[in-house]
Amino acid sequence: MSSPPARSLALEAFLISTGLVALGEMGDKTQLLALLLAAHFRRHWPIVAGILVATAANHTAAGWVGDAVAQWLGPQMLRWVIGGSFIAMAVWMLIPDSADGLTHKPSRFGVFGTTVVAFFLAEMGDKTQIATVALAARFDNLPAVVAGTTLGLMLANVPAVFLGDKVARAVPMRLVHGVSALIFAVLGVLTLLNVGSLFGAGAPDVAYAAA
Repeated sequence: MSSPPARSLALEAFLISTGLVALGEMGDKTQLLALLLAAHFRRHWPIVAGILVATAANHTAAGWVGDAVAQWLGPQMLRWVIGGSFIAMAVWMLIPDSADGLTHKPSRFGVFGTTVVAFFLAEMGDKTQIATVALAARFDNLPAVVAGTTLGLMLANVPAVFLGDKVARAVPMRLVHGVSALIFAVLGVLTLLNVGSLFGAGAPDVAYAAA
């Protein structure tokens, strides 16, 4: 049986990365930070632009780490590390975030600069950054994963900027966290079981391109 086209593998990595991060961001501290920034500055577009720049930079770095880890560990060890990471993410999704420590003071950098710095720092060690590392190692397609995780974060945070705390009140966060935890858990189990032979001798050739 022929290997899947590279474009199909890239689309899969992009869509899964987008969906997981969009769900995982609901109720996350960075979404709470977006609400705080919007309430403080009341200037939507500079905040949105700052979130985009900070997220792209943070997730590119995280994805690069994931790609490097994948090459260093080798396929079999990587399978156990990534599978365990996804299951750990599932547990982490069930632990709610709070807005503690996210208050900020006026900055000389302005709305855009303040948002870039605040979001980049808030994403350090966050669930979505760890997920980006795991996804980049899992799919071996850094551009698709970073694009997907960045889009997922934007999908969760841009409405928060424009709609404020109405978003937090309208969406049942426990349900969203439960669904995202289930998805991470299923993906982790499938990875540990090597469903689809994505690791090792049966792995598809991701370099294969459709004619």
